[in-house]
Order: sequence, then C-alpha cells, then structure tokens
Amino acid sequence: MSGNSLFIDPAFGEKLAAWFKTAARDLAWRKGSPRDPYRVWISEIMLQQTRVAQVIGYFERFMRRFPNVSALAEADIDEVLKLWEGLGYYSRAKNLLAVKASCRR
Repeated sequence: MSGNSLFIDPAFGEKLAAWFKTAARDLAWRKGSPRDPYRVWISEIMLQQTRVAQVIGYFERFMRRFPNVSALAEADIDEVLKLWEGLGYYSRAKNLLAVKASCRR
C-alpha cells in the first residue's frame, strides 16, 4: 500500500460490494430508482442526526407529495414543514426549499 491515504485496495472494494449485496437493508430510498439523486439527497437530509427507522415513514410520505425536485420547488414552506413535523431540526426542511432559487436559474 502506498503512503497515499486515499488509496483503496481493489480487493477490499470487491469484498465490500459482495458484503453489501448480501447485507444491504431494504430501504425506501433504494426502491424504484435506487440511483435517483433526488431520492438519495432527500434521504441524506432526513437521516442527519436521525435514526433510519424513524425516517422511513417520513421519506415515503415526502416522496408521495414531492416525487421530484420540480414538485419540491413549487412547495409551500408550511406544507414542507408539516410533512417534516416530528423529524426535528426544521432548518433541514427549510434549506430544502433553497432549491427554488436553483431551479429558477
């Protein structure tokens, strides 16, 4: 192994991928389009300082109401906060709406 701390042994990566195939949890954000950046982004925001078990129901409701970034960009802050209610750290929900400015550019 080199002195570069970013070096990863390819065999380790292969072992990790094999482990993931057998041990991966069935999580809502991996269903449908598992590589959908929007679903991953929303799940990552929700999961900050929050347990996975708590997030699942919130994520599913959020995706039903805001299935894509365009729907979220049209959202009213009160509706977003209502769906977020119970997750805490409401600044996370408010920051999601910053996409409005980005979508309109």
